[in-house]
Formats: sequence, structure tokens, C-alpha cells
Amino acid sequence: MNATSFDSAPDAGQGKTTHPETGTPAPGRIVLLTTSHRVAPGLLSWPAWQALHAADRVLCADGAHPQLPYLREAGISVEEAAPTAEELVDVCADGRTVVVVATGEGEPELTDGLARLAGSGRFRMPELELLPASYDLPGARLLDLVQVMDRIRAECPWSSRQTHQGLAKYGIEEAYELVEAIEDGDRDELREELGDVLLQVVFHARIAEEDPDAPFSIDDVAATIVAKLIHRHPHVFGEETASTPEEVKEHWLRTKAQEKQRTSVTEGIPLHQPGLALAAKLASRVRTAGLDVPLPVGEGIGYELLALAIRAEAAGVDPEAALRSAARAYRDAVRAAEGVALGDNPAPPDTPAPPDTVEE
Repeated sequence: MNATSFDSAPDAGQGKTTHPETGTPAPGRIVLLTTSHRVAPGLLSWPAWQALHAADRVLCADGAHPQLPYLREAGISVEEAAPTAEELVDVCADGRTVVVVATGEGEPELTDGLARLAGSGRFRMPELELLPASYDLPGARLLDLVQVMDRIRAECPWSSRQTHQGLAKYGIEEAYELVEAIEDGDRDELREELGDVLLQVVFHARIAEEDPDAPFSIDDVAATIVAKLIHRHPHVFGEETASTPEEVKEHWLRTKAQEKQRTSVTEGIPLHQPGLALAAKLASRVRTAGLDVPLPVGEGIGYELLALAIRAEAAGVDPEAALRSAARAYRDAVRAAEGVALGDNPAPPDTPAPPDTVEE
């Protein structure tokens, strides 16, 4: 059947229901069945299957709808048709039930037409039901991101030529922009910057799929971090117990040591991070390991900054965040001297140093 035409006359032998007391025809029922393209076709809820099997007619305007092969395999007769609202109401007039398998757009023209008919008061409207047949699980929109990234990688002249090395600088920039959004307390900016950081992860994973020697995908990336999180949280996924942050940290450090089998507490510390952060990380590792390591003796501002960073870490202050806070205050002083209005966001207070637990 052509999706632009529709035979509103009911087929002979189809179910005609009447009111049990008055004998008048029941108003009928229209079920708009919606599905998620993020769930595998054919995986529908039990109420959806019940509605499909009980319907007098099942319609779908899209002959290429991914659900149709599975519905037909299950014995559901689906007509490719796009009736108007009035035609659909006519079909249901004798108490029949029609299920409309919605397209990806959700049939806005049909639903708007039904709303207009109901508002006119000139039609005896059937019962209208919106029945979600499949639902998005948490994280389902990540599938959209993977699909979009696949297409961009294949079709965009710039994205298709990028490498891990070429994108490295953007990862650093996006991480700093995320930190700035956190410190500014801007929720909208935070959401956007988290997306930009997530893009870097998906982009690198997509590039990694093309490696001829050791390819891996975003699923491999996710599987690796899932396995790591489960292993490092035996108090959540195993039989260990932990009731305080300190006990959690102990579990984390113990399992991380088993995984890495490092010979030095300095292993795994990225040496290309900013200097104050590097000094604080080294100090944190030394303190956590209970080592007594004297500061190196030397002349110059570098050694003075090292001592300040270690002092800040011991006091529970992130030296990088503290310096950024002071730098913002200096920026405001400069703007005031220039006669430029200050921004609305005050400089954040000193930020406690993060525990040396959540790292590779």
C-alpha cells in the first residue's frame, strides 16, 4: 500500500465492539506506539506486544521502519499507510483498535490533527493512548555520539585527517576549560565543557579503531575502565567493607599496587603536567607512602616554588587552584586600574588538594 493513501473502510470480519449495556458502538481506540532507535529492533515491552496482537489494524507510514521485519516475523500484519486524523477516527468509529507504529519524528502531523478534531467538538473521539514500546536506558545518548563521530570521521575533510598526536593539544585545552567552568560555578558551561571533554575521548577511540596493528574501539575503552572500577571497589562489588573515605582510599591504593606492580611511587605520574601540580603530586605520593625525603637543595625560584607546592599539599590545598585564584584576583586588580568593570564571578577560594587515588 502506498503510504500516502489509506482505505478507511474496515475489512470484513474485523472486530466490531459495542457498549455492553446500551448496545451502541464503542468509540474505538488509537494507540501510538513509539520505539527508541537506541534499542535493538524487536525488543519491545510486553504491553506493546499485547497491543499489537490485539489490534484490528497496525499501520506504519515508513515502509523502511526498522521494527517492521520483526513485527511481521512475529505474525503482525502491518500496513504501510499514512492516514489523516479524520480517516483514523472513521476507522475506529465501530469500536476498532488501530495501532500506529510511529516513525522517528513521532507523527506530529497526525497527533496535531487528532488534537484539532478533539477540540472541535464535532467528532466522537476514540480513546487515545501513547504507548512507549522501548525506552532509552541511562547513557543511551552516548550511542548517538558514537554514530555522529563515525559519520564525521568518514565525511569531514578535517576530522578524517586527524591523528592522536594532532588532537593532543585539544585534550589539554578542553581539560582546562572544564576546570575553569567548575571553578566559575557556571552550570551551563560545565555541561558544555564536559561534552567537549567527552568528544575528545570518543574522537581518539574512533581514530584508534583504524590502527593496523593494535586497534581498539570506544567499547574497549569503556570495558577497560569498567573492569578497573569494579576491581578497585571491592567494598562495592566484592566482599570487602569500607565505611569511611580513608578505608576506600586504602582499598584503592592496595588494588592499584597489585595492578601496576610499580617499583617506585613516582611511576605513573605524568611529567608534562603543570609544574605546581607535578610537585604536589610527587609530594602526595611521598606522603602516602610514608617516605621521609628531604627537599633537594638548590638556588632559584624553582626550588622556592617546589617548597611552596609541597607545603600547600601538606596543608590540603591544591597549589594550582590556589595560584589560579590569586591570579584571578590580580586580573581583577588590573581591570580595576584600567577602569574596566569586573565580572560577576568572584575568584574561588583555595581548593583542597584532591586525594591521590583516582588516577591511572
